[in-house]
Amino acid sequence: MRKNFPRTAAAGPNGLGSSGRVPSFELRDRCSCLGRRKTSAQRPSHQSAARPRRCPMSDAVQEHCGIFGIFNHPEAARHTYYGLHALQHRGQEAAGIVTSTYDEQQEQPTMPAYKDFGLVLDVFDDPALFNKQLLGDVSIGHNRYSTSGASSNRDNIQPLVVHHRKGNLALSHNGNLSNARELRDSFREQGTLFQTTSDSELILHLTAQSRRQNHIDQIIDALMQIEGAYSLLLMTDEHMIAVRDPNGFRPLALGRLETPERHEGPAYCVASETCAFDMIDAEYVRDIEPGEILVIDREGCVNDGDFESHEIPTKYGVSQCVFEYVYFSRPDSQIFGEMVDKVRRQLGIQLAQEAPIPEEAEDDEKTPIVVPVPDSANTSTLGFAEECQDMGRRCRFDLGLIRNHYVGRTFIAPGQDRREMKVRCKFNTVQGLLEDRTVVVLDDSIVRGTTARYLVKMLRDSGAKSVHFRVSSPPVISPCFYGMDFPDADELLANKFDSIEEMRDYLGVDSLAYLSVGGLMKAVKRANHSDLSYCNACFTGDYPVPVDEDMSKEEFDWQAPAPRTQ
Repeated sequence: MRKNFPRTAAAGPNGLGSSGRVPSFELRDRCSCLGRRKTSAQRPSHQSAARPRRCPMSDAVQEHCGIFGIFNHPEAARHTYYGLHALQHRGQEAAGIVTSTYDEQQEQPTMPAYKDFGLVLDVFDDPALFNKQLLGDVSIGHNRYSTSGASSNRDNIQPLVVHHRKGNLALSHNGNLSNARELRDSFREQGTLFQTTSDSELILHLTAQSRRQNHIDQIIDALMQIEGAYSLLLMTDEHMIAVRDPNGFRPLALGRLETPERHEGPAYCVASETCAFDMIDAEYVRDIEPGEILVIDREGCVNDGDFESHEIPTKYGVSQCVFEYVYFSRPDSQIFGEMVDKVRRQLGIQLAQEAPIPEEAEDDEKTPIVVPVPDSANTSTLGFAEECQDMGRRCRFDLGLIRNHYVGRTFIAPGQDRREMKVRCKFNTVQGLLEDRTVVVLDDSIVRGTTARYLVKMLRDSGAKSVHFRVSSPPVISPCFYGMDFPDADELLANKFDSIEEMRDYLGVDSLAYLSVGGLMKAVKRANHSDLSYCNACFTGDYPVPVDEDMSKEEFDWQAPAPRTQ
């Protein structure tokens, strides 16, 4: 049973914790008084931001961040490297790893860190990093896609590492704090100095200011004062702490990994998605529950995962992000208690029931084909095609669009349509397959519609007889304030037109159909029988946690960063 701590009990002056002092710690660069009970690592019974600004060239909802950590393994940094590689789809701007070890020369615990801009494979391309610098049997890592704080600010690269009166502390954060402006303004009034423009740093300041005496209690004190979406990994000199916000917006899972015989007890790992466990051959144990603070230590590793677990009380109920199922997570991951592949197939099945292959295609000489926009729509398209066949509609699944997975920076000549060239660099059509054939193209979502529009043009240029567009989610009408990078509301395709027919004409398709909101939730519940609820604010505008819609992604940036030179 988890210990439940009232949020209000932790608040101090100005609602900012139990101390009025300015925190004293330094952010490192690249080169108990609270009651507690024990809980097993087995699943416990459940107890009851910033508006993004994005590149105008981008037409997809962008991933947010991926976090991974491992405790009690002699190859902790290497395993974190592989875990982050499996989670690369969740963030491609920057990557970082921090380990915890004991410095024999200085005779004190230390947390060596390495982080930089780029993909995991590029950042950690020197094997010596793992042999000489990132030492220790505890490690946390982070893949970044910025949803709060400028992407070009090096100080915002995580994990963040600080040293204060209770020792070292490292943090990896996936999500957005909805009360970030209020907290930051109060800190400014106290004279607090900030070294990043990310809302994640607020958690470190709250911890440093806490009057609690125990390091874990200080962290819990800080967590009681933040709101919004956050899946966190924190690392002290003796613990790794996994945290999921009371709403459970972002996924977070616990895994177990056997260690060499010379190492005492198994290792435990935590990741945004279970595909990271598969990479290192770890066993999935359970999800970190909404509102859970799981304290992983050496005693618990030896005692079969008998770790301390605390609970943050919920004010708004559970609202897991349904878009994780629609698009973000990998289909081979298990999140929120169910495989993403299974849920997406159900989305395709439900879409076929609501908007199947057009009847007029039955008389075509060639069999109509159902084509996914790769890769996130592959699984739902399979479900759609199979259900259409079961309904007696003549069709087959086929790959009419091929994706180039190695798109980097592309030179675009003056006068070229930049958006069209970006699409053509990423996708190509299989012309012989498409000629004189009815094509039903299926995507997981449409955001601005520019990519969809160019894809339709490419399909028609390749000789398609007719093009019909199906979307395995409802129209996106609202930005996300819980860790996703969406365009502003007035940039969304669904808000530019008054009807599906107008959107159809803009895209240039013969027919257009979206999955209904009710159908989306029905399909998710059909695949995942959990009683926990979901956030679908991007489709409905109903935000489960109050948000400040006037905030921007670079809300706390004091100046534009100077361009880097090689």
